Amino acid sequence: MESILEQPLVNRVAQSGLVTIDLEELYPAGAIVPFDLKDYLFMGLILKEKDFREALKNHDWSQYQGKNLAVFCSADAIIPMWAYMLVATYAAPHVSDIAQTSPENFIETAFLKKLAALDISDYAGKRLVIKGCSDKPVPPSAYLEITRRLQPVALSIMFGEPCSTVPVYKKAKE
Repeated sequence: MESILEQPLVNRVAQSGLVTIDLEELYPAGAIVPFDLKDYLFMGLILKEKDFREALKNHDWSQYQGKNLAVFCSADAIIPMWAYMLVATYAAPHVSDIAQTSPENFIETAFLKKLAALDISDYAGKRLVIKGCSDKPVPPSAYLEITRRLQPVALSIMFGEPCSTVPVYKKAKE
């Protein structure tokens, strides 16, 4: 009779057919830099188009090279939509990413943008594990969104590590 020690080790996790998705891989690379429109308001209240255009034209946009730009206004002012569009036209050639949000919320916005662009067909009919441990903070909204996006195509969705998962969704038998 063969002893347990003589039997070959079998990696059942590797043979399970589970596909692990690590949301930490979607974490935005580069620093998050604030761009506060408050600094461009006339008398702290209104944005004058001519002055704003001139200020943007003379701004050193190269300082944002490879960085993430969070565009917002910390003053209680009404900012016209075209103002954000103008900032984007100047900043986009230099930045890694740009979003109209506070610096604190930039990470969540970046995750949601990347998840919206995810090709879910790659995960059709698969047993998925959404990795739970990460070194960088993954916002709860990212876990919610990945589940919402993948549920229509996945066979099952679990949370955690392949060796220890929490079942989240299992497709009903047809």
